[in-house]
Amino acid sequence: MAREAVGVKRYVVRLSGEERAHLEAMLRKGKYGAKTLIKAQILLKADVTEAGEGLSDGEIIEQLETSASMVYRVRKQLIEEGFAAVLTRKPHTRPSVPRIFDGEKEARLIALSCSTPPKGYARWTLRLLEKKVVELEIVETASDSTIGRVLKKHSQTPSQAAVGDSPAGRRQLRRGDGGRCQDTSFD
Repeated sequence: MAREAVGVKRYVVRLSGEERAHLEAMLRKGKYGAKTLIKAQILLKADVTEAGEGLSDGEIIEQLETSASMVYRVRKQLIEEGFAAVLTRKPHTRPSVPRIFDGEKEARLIALSCSTPPKGYARWTLRLLEKKVVELEIVETASDSTIGRVLKKHSQTPSQAAVGDSPAGRRQLRRGDGGRCQDTSFD
């Protein structure tokens, strides 16, 4: 930080005419994410070429109402990784966690939850289903919350309407949650 106070910058932004035109077009269109547009503005304001403003970090922070670390990171990324890297998100380096329940296993879980519960129980609980799917070797392990999410995903959706009686004795379309589906009534 002592060097920056004296006026020596470690990462100096020098944009080519083509890069500058690309950034200005991005800002005119406005069809990008807010962070990408802020980065484009930072680069344009930090540009020290003849076409650029060449503002200091403090002036950029004040004008764009952003943080010092954001300005520093954008400058650094431009120099170390290149122009395209600043404007695009990095792909995830870690693979996502594989799903425990694929289509076939989900179907077996749903069939199990619709079957008759074990003796001594009025209905299937998530904990009972958790034990049973492991016992039946549908999956190796599963938590009750995972089972709950799978079953919730497949519960009745609002598009699956059911017909119910209204208080006035007229029949109306009802959503799966009991709410009115539409204003049309049947006589």
